[in-house]
Order: sequence, then structure tokens, then C-alpha cells
Amino acid sequence: MDYILRTLTKKQEVDSIIRDTIDKVLVLRFGRSSDPLSLQLDDILYKSVREVSKFAVVALVDIDSEDVQVYVKYFDITLTPSTIFFFNAHHMKMDSGSADHTKWVGAFQRKQDFIDVVEAIFRGAMKGKLIVTCPLPPDRIPKFQLLYKDV
Repeated sequence: MDYILRTLTKKQEVDSIIRDTIDKVLVLRFGRSSDPLSLQLDDILYKSVREVSKFAVVALVDIDSEDVQVYVKYFDITLTPSTIFFFNAHHMKMDSGSADHTKWVGAFQRKQDFIDVVEAIFRGAMKGKLIVTCPLPPDRIPKFQLLYKDV
């Protein structure tokens, strides 16, 4: 069976997939199809989707679409790609040692890193947690300097 990564371009599509994904982790990659780092992450997601299909759903969100700008602003997506996780319509956060626990910024270095993160989020969510600790070693976590506007 061939797996395809669904691309969402409308707010209603994003709302629907968040609301309708039950008992699985929803992985939303916010980025551009023209960005090399987004394409690198897309390749890792595509290669991993079969392995995580029992406990996760993966979708891509095109941040250039006017209709999804409400999510881009809400999640403060300034660096791409950014990956956001949900479980039963609850936003799942991950402590990866950075100041921002709401999203994963950048690409995963390898397929197994992505699988490990999604599995950790799934296990934490099944225990009722809304924030989990990143299972990856610090040297495999992308580091970005966060800039806050109007602070």
C-alpha cells in the first residue's frame, strides 16, 4: 500500500483533521513546498508514515495559503518547517530543551528520530499528559534563536 501525505490549504480542512483524528497523534507540518528544508522533512515524513500509521496521521499545511494564516499566526510560525502535534484535538507540547515547547522547528535528522518523537508523544498522550520530554539526545535537536516581537 502506498502512502500519500495529504496537503491542507484551507482552514476548514485543518479544523476537520484536528477534530476528526481520534486516538492517534496528528502531525501537522507547516511549511512551503519550495523550501529545501521543508522538502527534506517531507522526505523523512513520507518514509516514516507507514511505520507510524497505527498511532499517527501525518499531513502537510501550506503556509502560503491565505486561508490558513489564522493557524500561522496562532502558532507563531516564523521559521519553516514547523511541526505541530495534536492528540484527540488537544495540542501536544514537547520539552526539547528550547524556549518554545509548542512546536518542533526544523527537520528531523533521520527517520528514526521522527518515529521516536511521535511514539513518545503518543505514549504521553495515552497517559493523559499534554507535555512530554523529547526522547532525542540534545545533539540531534535543531537549535534556533527565538526572537519575540514587541517584548
